[in-house]
Amino acid sequence: MIDQYVTYLRDVRRYSPRTVALYEKALRDFAEWAETPVIDNLIPSRIREYEGHLIDTGLKPRTVHLHMSALSGFCNFLMKQGVLKSNPARAVKRPKMEKRLPEYYTEQAMDGYLAESAHEADGDELQVLLSCKPGSALAKELYNRRLRRLIISILYTCGIRRAELIDLQIQSVDNGRQTLRVRGKGDKMREIPLIPSLLQEISLYLHAASFMVGERPANDPLLVTDKGRPLYPEFVDRAVKAELQGQSGITGRKSPHVLRHSLATALLNEGTDLNAIKQMLGHSSLAATEVYTHNSVERLKAQYMNAHPRAKNEDRND
Repeated sequence: MIDQYVTYLRDVRRYSPRTVALYEKALRDFAEWAETPVIDNLIPSRIREYEGHLIDTGLKPRTVHLHMSALSGFCNFLMKQGVLKSNPARAVKRPKMEKRLPEYYTEQAMDGYLAESAHEADGDELQVLLSCKPGSALAKELYNRRLRRLIISILYTCGIRRAELIDLQIQSVDNGRQTLRVRGKGDKMREIPLIPSLLQEISLYLHAASFMVGERPANDPLLVTDKGRPLYPEFVDRAVKAELQGQSGITGRKSPHVLRHSLATALLNEGTDLNAIKQMLGHSSLAATEVYTHNSVERLKAQYMNAHPRAKNEDRND
């Protein structure tokens, strides 16, 4: 039954490979803990006992929530199959989670990075690359620098997920309409506007890629390694860390998702409509987008405490 559910998540719901793997592991862990047939343990008392077991092992509340979500989704699937009449996981109260504000990089920090690495996006450095031998060490270095910079530019400018970046094809870029067609969760398609500078950077990168690996069809991955292979999650993570490490104003985690958060926060701070941000990010509900408003509230609070005369006076009195 677990195998059937995993297949359903992958082929019908079109969950990302990472999510499918996490859900499958959570269910396998439950099955191992239960020892007896899984179906016999899908009752509130046993699920509650299992939740206590997870907490006792030292798992964080957020991880316990993931396990419970996997069990609840599995129970919903079994209801559709006629195996269960109701979802026992819904009767189990989950542990309280600490609210975490999304991490983000400031606009000034990202502007600084993009300004410093601008030479990697212009045509002059491309000419240097084109004068090299395709397989030479210098050609690979120049190509990979350009590729890493474009990875950052697309993630930050378009706010797409890592998996969506990897899934992009050459034909995903519509130069005429200046849009990027993105396949999101559940195979939902959305279009994101492309600013002229990013369009130019993509065009120059495609010239570099053609030089390195030859001409490619429109349905080939947009971004490829210097050997012409599709990108993979760890490659993207390493590229982001390599580019942002030591960059002035950029502290904390260096990850693709923080770049996504950074765009959402910047748009919200500029007064962009929440529904427009939701559509651009590919969120299924407005609640997922509203989390970014907390960053804006914290920013407003800090400005208020620094600028409001009464707040300053009270601070002095303290």
